[in-house]
Amino acid sequence: MSEIPAKAAESEDPSDGARDQTAAGAAAPGDALWQSSPPGSMYDYIKVASFSIGPDGLVDQWSLRAEQLFGIPATRAAGMDPIEAFIDPDLREQGQRKMAEILDGREWTGVVPFRMPDPPEGGRGADGLAEVYVMPTRTAEGEKAAVCIVVDVRTLRRIETDLAASQAIFGQSPFGFLLIDFDLRVRRVNQRFASVFGGSPDDHRGRGVFDYLPRGEAERVAATLRRVLESGDPVTDMHVTGHVPGSEERRHWSVNLYRVHSGSGRPIGVAWLATDVTSRRAAAREAAAARRNLALLNEAGARIGNSLDLETTARELLDVVVPGFCDLATVDLYQGLLTGDETPPGMADGSAELRRVAIASAVADAPAGRARETVKVGAVHHFPFNSPCADALRAARPRAVPAEEGSLVQSTLAVPMVAHDTVVGLVRFARTKGSEPFGERDRDLAVELAARAAVCIDNARLYRREHERALILQRSLLPPGDPEASGLDIACRYLPGNAATEVGGDWFDVIELPGHRTALVVGDVMGRGLRAAVAMGELRTAVRTLALLDLEPAEVLSALDEIARGLGTPGGVQQATRTARQPRDADNSEVYLATCVYAVYDPVTRRCTFANAGHLPPVLVEPGEPALMLDVPPGMPLGVGGEPFEEVEVELPEGSLLALYTDGLVESRDHPLDEGLHAFVGALTDPARPLEDVCDHVLNTLNTHHGEDDIALLMARVQGLPAESVGDWTLPREPRSVGRAREHARAQLLGWGLDALVDTTELLVSELVTNALRYGEGEIRLRLLLDRTLVCEVWDGGLVQPRRRRARDTDEGGRGLQLVQLLSAAWGSRRTPRGKTVWFELPLPGAEAVFADPAEALLSLF
Repeated sequence: MSEIPAKAAESEDPSDGARDQTAAGAAAPGDALWQSSPPGSMYDYIKVASFSIGPDGLVDQWSLRAEQLFGIPATRAAGMDPIEAFIDPDLREQGQRKMAEILDGREWTGVVPFRMPDPPEGGRGADGLAEVYVMPTRTAEGEKAAVCIVVDVRTLRRIETDLAASQAIFGQSPFGFLLIDFDLRVRRVNQRFASVFGGSPDDHRGRGVFDYLPRGEAERVAATLRRVLESGDPVTDMHVTGHVPGSEERRHWSVNLYRVHSGSGRPIGVAWLATDVTSRRAAAREAAAARRNLALLNEAGARIGNSLDLETTARELLDVVVPGFCDLATVDLYQGLLTGDETPPGMADGSAELRRVAIASAVADAPAGRARETVKVGAVHHFPFNSPCADALRAARPRAVPAEEGSLVQSTLAVPMVAHDTVVGLVRFARTKGSEPFGERDRDLAVELAARAAVCIDNARLYRREHERALILQRSLLPPGDPEASGLDIACRYLPGNAATEVGGDWFDVIELPGHRTALVVGDVMGRGLRAAVAMGELRTAVRTLALLDLEPAEVLSALDEIARGLGTPGGVQQATRTARQPRDADNSEVYLATCVYAVYDPVTRRCTFANAGHLPPVLVEPGEPALMLDVPPGMPLGVGGEPFEEVEVELPEGSLLALYTDGLVESRDHPLDEGLHAFVGALTDPARPLEDVCDHVLNTLNTHHGEDDIALLMARVQGLPAESVGDWTLPREPRSVGRAREHARAQLLGWGLDALVDTTELLVSELVTNALRYGEGEIRLRLLLDRTLVCEVWDGGLVQPRRRRARDTDEGGRGLQLVQLLSAAWGSRRTPRGKTVWFELPLPGAEAVFADPAEALLSLF
């Protein structure tokens, strides 16, 4: 019927099948007509459909493309009258005449409006416009027929619009626009790009990125182009650096890359859209420099001066400027000012001695000053009179230091540190080769940084002078170091009432007791000045001595009361006792009164026993509960005498907070005691915070700057000894208990991983349990406690305390306690409500732990 082979209609899409094969290979001449169109063919964009009309004027054959264009399957289209099916009723008469002419053998082409057939489910078919080319044909029987080629006019109009828009964007764009093919060659550029790089747009066709950019930059860009071609992922705001022809100026472009596809979706290249951002980057650098300088000043204000220590303040300055502002820096301060001399010789002309207090370097193995300079931190030196550094000190103005030949440093600023119109030292900022030299803006910033640090250093210098005058006395009145205790996290504060002398009568102490127990003490000697401070020192020493006797809290305060009564008596405690009922001679004796609270905390039971001598009540904060003052009978102040002291035992929950304090914290002329106690209890609202923060919060919340009295604050957070760190056994009073005690001790120490202590502990446990069986009463209790050390306790009901004696060479026994003393770090005994406890302590294995050999210890006894 048709001159077009039937199979040709089965696949009219040029993007199918054979199109994916390259035409590079050799092809037979006869096969040339059947090769697919190359990539980029017009058929990628224009969908052409075909169908044939038989001699009867009805559809004979219907192509797949026709199905796509008209939306009618071939089974339905075959046998349809195309005039009746697609032409509007008003135009059907004219269409029938044209059909007759076509079947009569005439060719025809034109634009025909058509309407899709109404869908079976109802409704009206869509309207369209088609360009039709009709070619007469003959069937095999010689009858006249026709082949129709149809193109959708709407697609053509859309292509025209797209081409116009593309040309407008490409040709009129103010940005550089390029199209790059798969060989990374330029296929097309716009006029904007050609105006920058010279020539006409056609002159750039076929060039590559290596023709425009330096080699290193071109390789990076080429790799990015290949990645975009392969992955299809666009790249936005890629920074590209290079030069334009005829100029040595370094130019910067912001480039966007995206892959371009044909109408069939096949990648054909990469679009390059570039914007010149050279001026923008210069402005951004200026703005960034201004922001960086402002941030540096803000950082300096926040970090410099947090400590009243000269060296720390100098290091804080260098931590701010290196490497953010310079690569090397040093700080030198006048030696005379550091030692207390307000006007050291040579200060006026800049030749006075200086001490180097800080050095910082961001460059490995780089000198901190000039090449031949070897001044180290802490060394005393001076600058030559004619040097730029000495000139800067004399004039109190910054000076530039010339770089030495062959030195790594290329730019140095010597900036004097001026505080309150006084030059206190010199700071030098240096930049190495490769960094930008110092400019005027850098000079102004350096002067501001040095001035801020100078004020802080001068304040630190003045504080150090006053601090050193009272340091010796203060150290003798306060406990050394940070207090530590088993089962307690401790923080403390002491604020003197007199800032000039830092001397007062308040004190606190943390004393370690046997069995990992801890004694907490806070006291206040009435009055102020040196006499109150001396009395406080004596009472503190007495408390520590009494605590080592392992007395009950009430007994400690009773003994302390007698000591306090004897402080103002020439004959001491015994003379005070004899003359207690006689009038005192005001010239020969003085009355010393003090308040004190003494508490003993046991981490195993988390119970704390309090005794109070006229002091303010302790404050307890339990987790999730408001703070409350413990009801501890206050008793009489120390030095009054005649009244016994009572004890109160309180169980402290895990994580609770205990606060002991003096009246200076809660009382002043402007704030009555009740008001201060209420404010103190209210300040303890967040006990879960770190103790140091809690102390600071309390001191910042309350009125602690009145200076009328000393302030002592001791806070402890309860952290009971874990159950797995305690071994507790009750043994019957029988000889077999000695072996059982050794077994319990061995098993417990092996479970704790203390294999090195097993033999020693077994031996000492055996000795103590044997003594309890021989000399004690009632049942025996063995307890092992593991914390910072290992403590072993043996309890029994006997009241007789063990006494170590020296055994003679012929004695068969009497060496048990000597052995305990030889092998343990410490040992002792204490009374309990139901008998006594004998204990010993061993250090845990470690780098500094030295253990005695039990065998050698036994032999040494004979």
